[in-house]
Amino acid sequence: MAEMPAVVLVHGFWGGAAHWGKVITELHRRGFGSLHAVDNPLTSLADDVDRTRKMLRQIDGPVVLVGHSYGGAVITEAGDLPHVTALVYIAAFAPDSGENPGQISQNNPPAAFENLAPDSDGYLWIKQDKFHESFAQDLPADEALVMSITQKAPLAAAFGDSITAPAWRTKPSWYQVSTDDRMIHPDNQRRMAERMNPRRTIELDTGHASLASRPGPVSDLIEEAANTAG
Repeated sequence: MAEMPAVVLVHGFWGGAAHWGKVITELHRRGFGSLHAVDNPLTSLADDVDRTRKMLRQIDGPVVLVGHSYGGAVITEAGDLPHVTALVYIAAFAPDSGENPGQISQNNPPAAFENLAPDSDGYLWIKQDKFHESFAQDLPADEALVMSITQKAPLAAAFGDSITAPAWRTKPSWYQVSTDDRMIHPDNQRRMAERMNPRRTIELDTGHASLASRPGPVSDLIEEAANTAG
């Protein structure tokens, strides 16, 4: 397993690096020795891409870059570095050039759209009492409660930040669709996956937080990418 590529995990809106906890422990159990999780500020796409690229540049050798939710937009923009050998999208945005997550969501609004609440500083939150049903309906209530209280709200303006050169056009990609997702409409996920022509698309009967509710199949997809593109 020493020759396996590094894995860099990128979280999305309303989460932090710790959202990858179950995937991290699963990949570690499988022998992955170089695991990294970016903690992005969620202040703008440019800020988040810059933070992700800084971590990537600290790693020697090939990297599998994995994004959940809005983290998919980040890896789409940051994945152009030469040593990034594969992209894995977990219920994630995969915008094309000139596209942004806001446009994609407006075309097919998610079921939990009304459960988002802006504050007076420009940050966008999921209402705490709606977090479980919106983001993580198939997780235990206590686990979803912790996620709701510790959620990392993005600046709402980040939804409008567009991609310049999508890395999935030149890098091998994998995609996981969450069929009961209430934060990114499943049909939007399918459309984004289809146009990137991934090596594999899998569908899981789960909500948006598939990285926490289905860490085994998510890790399977990451491992496949590592084995194929490493």
